[in-house]
Parts: sequence; C-alpha cells; structure tokens
Amino acid sequence: MKKLFIGAALLISSLSAYAEGYQVNLQGNRQTGMGHTGTGLLMGASSLHFNPGALGFMESKYEFSLGASFIFSNNTFQKQGPSLYEAKSDNPMGTPFYFYGATKLTDKMVFGLSVTTPFGNSLSWGKEWDGRFLIQDISLRAIFIQPTIAYKINDKFGVGVGFVAVNGDVELNKALPLTDQGGVEGNVNIAGNTWAFGFNAGLTYKANETLTLGLNYRSEVMVKLEGGDATFNTPKSLNTSSAFPKNNKFDAQLPMPYNITFGAGFQASEKLLLALDLQYVGWSAYKTLDFDFEQNTPSLQDSENVRNFENTMIYRLGAEYELKENVQLRAGIYYDTTPIPEDLLTPETPGTNKTGISAGFTWGITEKMDLDGSLLYIHGQKREDGYAPSNFYGTYSTNAIIPGIGLTYSF
Repeated sequence: MKKLFIGAALLISSLSAYAEGYQVNLQGNRQTGMGHTGTGLLMGASSLHFNPGALGFMESKYEFSLGASFIFSNNTFQKQGPSLYEAKSDNPMGTPFYFYGATKLTDKMVFGLSVTTPFGNSLSWGKEWDGRFLIQDISLRAIFIQPTIAYKINDKFGVGVGFVAVNGDVELNKALPLTDQGGVEGNVNIAGNTWAFGFNAGLTYKANETLTLGLNYRSEVMVKLEGGDATFNTPKSLNTSSAFPKNNKFDAQLPMPYNITFGAGFQASEKLLLALDLQYVGWSAYKTLDFDFEQNTPSLQDSENVRNFENTMIYRLGAEYELKENVQLRAGIYYDTTPIPEDLLTPETPGTNKTGISAGFTWGITEKMDLDGSLLYIHGQKREDGYAPSNFYGTYSTNAIIPGIGLTYSF
C-alpha cells in the first residue's frame, strides 16, 4: 500500500486571511484604526502588548480596556492551467479579542495584565475541493496571558517586561486518498491543546513634548504539542483500519516568531498625532513541521515537511485627529510582506503580500468611559505559486473586512 505522509500544517498555519504567516495584529481598536501602529505611542493599558515600556507613563490610577474584532475573509484559488478549476473558501467569522487591565502601584511603577489572541483564525475550503488531501478546514485559537511590570525611570525613559503564558487549541480536517467503490473517501481529524511560554519587553523614550520613540521585543514562543489526537476514518470496505489506527496520537512543534518593532509618535499639531512602526518578524525560525505518530505502520510514517519561512518586514503609518474634546478620528495604512518562499506555498497558508487600510474613532461617552471602533480592509496581491512536494500549483488571492469594537474605562 502506498505510504501516506500526513504532513500538512496541522497546528497553526492557515491564518493568513489578515496577517502573513499565522500572526494576528488585532490587539487594540485604537491601534488598528491607525494601521496597527502603537509601539511609539502612549496609549495606557493597551501598551501591555504594543510596548510595555510605555505603560509606566499611564496617567490614570486604574485603566481597563476590552474589545474584539470580527473577521470576514475569503480565499480564492484557480488551479494552474490548462485546468479551469476554481475554488473559494467559506471561512467562519474569526473573533480575536483583547483585555487589558493596569494599575499604578506607585507614581513610577505600574502593574498590568493582558489577555490577547495574537495567533488564531479559521479557514475552510470544504470537503470536496481539489486540495482536500492537503487541507479541508482548520481552526485555531492561541490565548496569550501576560502579567507585566513597568517602571518610569524619569520623565523621558520607561521600561517594562511581561511574562507570557500561551494556551493553544487547534483542530484540523483533511481527506485521505483512500476511496471505496461507492466514492467514499477516508479522512483524518487532528486536534490538540497545549501550553507554551515567552516574554514581552519594551523601552520608551519621550524625547520632548512632541516626539516619543519606542522599541519592543516579543520573544519567540515554541509551541510543543505532545499527545495530540489523530483520528483516522477509512472506508470499511477497504479494510485499512490496521494501516491507519483509528485513535492515534502525535507530537509536533511549531514556532510563534519573535517580533522586533521600532515605533515613533509625533504630535504634529495640537490636534494631529502621527505614528510610524517598523516591524521585523523572525519567521526564519520556521524551517520544518515534523510529525511523530505514536503508532506507525508501513502506510503511516513520521514525516518532515519543509517550510523554510523567511524573515519579513511590516511597514505601518497612522494618524489620529482630535475632532473635538471627546471625539478622535483615526486612519492608517500598512504593507505586510509574505514569509513563504517560492514553491512552498500551501492552501493552509496561502500567503501573499498584503496591504491594509484602516479607519477608526474614539467617542468619550463619559469622562471615564470611551467607546473605540475600527474598520480594516486587507487586500492580498494575487500569487501564482504552489507546493512543490505535492505538485499543487495555482493562483491564490485573499481579502478581508474586519470591523472592531471596544470599551476603555479609566479612573
């Protein structure tokens, strides 16, 4: 019997509907409205994610912020000619969320806690499409819990560091090339949950009343899934259950890459704030995705799957305008380059270079409570490429519309 290498990206690799690779940048509606800028800005409790060094400059005694985004995305695929085959994904709505809470312990020291989802989304190509032996659907949510301490050294410098605990949950389905006389195919379901750890550190320099600079480092987090469930379902008439043990286990690991971001905030006038972020993402840590099955058979072997991702840059610009005392309007734009090299493009990560255009607002409902909103449109450039190990080539494109809403309360 032909060996089947179950080597699709079974953990966290179908998330490029709104970020390249599998990284999500939706950790604050104010920042989203400004093109995801935030490293060089003083934005209170939400600095927990964007730059803990800015947290020490928080003005309120207490501040809480929570919100969510709603991702409406689609991916299209047109198979390489002479085929005329086309497919379009039917993705469930993604709902990344964030919570930030911070309190001043002293005039210079601030403690905070954040709960965010910087990795995670859902993608579904359907059960019958041509690439079903690579992927049918995948769902992931990685929740980052980050207690943080920040210290304002003086009126110009602030530092902060946070410990990160990550809980990841994944489920994936794909078809198996085993078909009985009635046309019934086999399939495999992959599912698992695990914990991983890292840190987030930042430095803020308030050069003067108009210019603030920030530097943030979010460490790589190595996600190691041990004892995940691999459930194989094969047509009974083929009598292949011994070749594919129904309730198998597997081990795998995958890096969530490190990020180094430089940011600047410039108060151009009394009402206009400008922001710039340059983000370097260490995708080169993702070289292979290996699977070690607990029960091997001649037809089911452990596998090594080449990825060879490349480090990338993200370029971000944003602006905020104070329309009146309790209303701020925002806009932004960014360009996100793909880490996926030629001939290694899979339908799990149909990565293309992407441009994001955003808008947002804050409305001060009361002196203590603000309503934050954002809207982001992402356009992915068409990419004609494929995955050489499976000889699966075609043209991919991706688009997404992402509204978001949140509340900020301080006192």
